[in-house]
Amino acid sequence: MRALVTGFEPFDGASLNASYEAVRRLPQRIGALDVTTAQLPTSYARAGSALLRETERTQADIVLCVGEGSERVELNIERIAINVQDARIPDNDGAQPVDTPVVDAAPAAYFARLPVRKIHAALTAAGLPSIISNSAGTFVCNHVFYTLMHFAATRSSGIRGGFLHVPCWREPGTAVMPLDDIVRGIAIALEVSAGN
Repeated sequence: MRALVTGFEPFDGASLNASYEAVRRLPQRIGALDVTTAQLPTSYARAGSALLRETERTQADIVLCVGEGSERVELNIERIAINVQDARIPDNDGAQPVDTPVVDAAPAAYFARLPVRKIHAALTAAGLPSIISNSAGTFVCNHVFYTLMHFAATRSSGIRGGFLHVPCWREPGTAVMPLDDIVRGIAIALEVSAGN
């Protein structure tokens, strides 16, 4: 089985993004999964197409997108992607959409196609703080999540996809969650997804 795991480039003046810092540390093999990683631009205009290019290039069976959230204090397994873009801050291209759809004339929302409840249970059993989240926000993270789930629903029903929000990570001693724990959490989510 093949897995694609993505993280984001830094944004809003930061020099690091915890999602990609963790994703790039994943091994190339996790259990039965061959793992490919990629960095996505923090851009409404470019992130979705970059994700779909990587998804098709890798012919991934499982796609797990990872993003950081400044207000997140545990691993957030996202359950629902919504068809709304509404930016509190500009993306890296300066775009700041308000109340616009991710995909015109598409469904209001999609559920993740990963075993959200089982991932949460496995993370908890491993001693990692985690919650099931019902909002991936309305910034580029949700844009990518919705793009992935719309693709899975309309063009490639075999893909299992989802989204994981992780706490911000800047420097050791200042992080809410150690980077090694974030990496371990992503690996667990992948293992559970592959086994489900």
